[in-house]
Amino acid sequence: MKVIRKVKEMQQLALDLKKENKSIGFVPTMGYLHEGHRKLLNAARKENDILVTSIFVNPLQFGPNEDYERYPRDEEHDEQVAQEENADVVFIPSVDEMYPVPMSLSLTMQNRVNVLCGQSREGHFDGVVTVLAKLFHIILPDRAYFGLKDAQQFAVVDALVEDFNFPVKLRGIPTVREESGLAKSSRNVYLSEEEHRQAINIYKALKKGQDLIKNGVRQKDRIVKEVSQFIKSHTHGKIDYVDLLTYPKLEHTDTVDQRVILATAVYFKKARLIDNLIFEENGELSFTE
Repeated sequence: MKVIRKVKEMQQLALDLKKENKSIGFVPTMGYLHEGHRKLLNAARKENDILVTSIFVNPLQFGPNEDYERYPRDEEHDEQVAQEENADVVFIPSVDEMYPVPMSLSLTMQNRVNVLCGQSREGHFDGVVTVLAKLFHIILPDRAYFGLKDAQQFAVVDALVEDFNFPVKLRGIPTVREESGLAKSSRNVYLSEEEHRQAINIYKALKKGQDLIKNGVRQKDRIVKEVSQFIKSHTHGKIDYVDLLTYPKLEHTDTVDQRVILATAVYFKKARLIDNLIFEENGELSFTE
């Protein structure tokens, strides 16, 4: 496994691999790799000749109330995980390497951002698409892999690829879950034992919404109401939002007549948990293993 820290070196290697007709699978991360990242790396390893992952805590996607300096970092651990998952290249640039001078232009997301978590993270997704545009140009991937736990981010990246004609295929990898169904997250460690038991019901609530759609319910208001009531009656958490939107455009809809996302965010005492399910019109999951 090769560790690269310079943009020009990474770009030259990517160009050389292209000349050899090698396919490149790319897993962009901000490090502190966990089981969800392993799943992405594993999927990319299976589908490509070369596996590249990046570790870069991108300052552009941190808002004024989000502490960039406190974001967890463990480069030695990350390199070990990448090695265990048979990555060929780990790209670990510094901030100065990625942004040597102030940006002369900026990318601003117009759609898909003013809903769900994007409502409270102004400018976050502008930073996401900016760094990914740079990484796509540097690494030249054939395929890029993203976890669907953050389905809004995947939708935003889909718009970036579509609008700017990046020759890269996106792969959405289903959320990694505990046996109970609770979405795995680094934030789960902040839950008390009782909160953890209650949090299992977030996934059950989303499944209830899926069952309603499978049984012919098409009205958004009813689905959102029943999912919200289930969370309220089975947890002490405070609901940030429950919403049902078209996917991946994330537009409001009154009825389920196309692919949709049913998503929620719930506050517990020391953790905010997010989860979602993406269905087809008939209620069947859109992304499966």
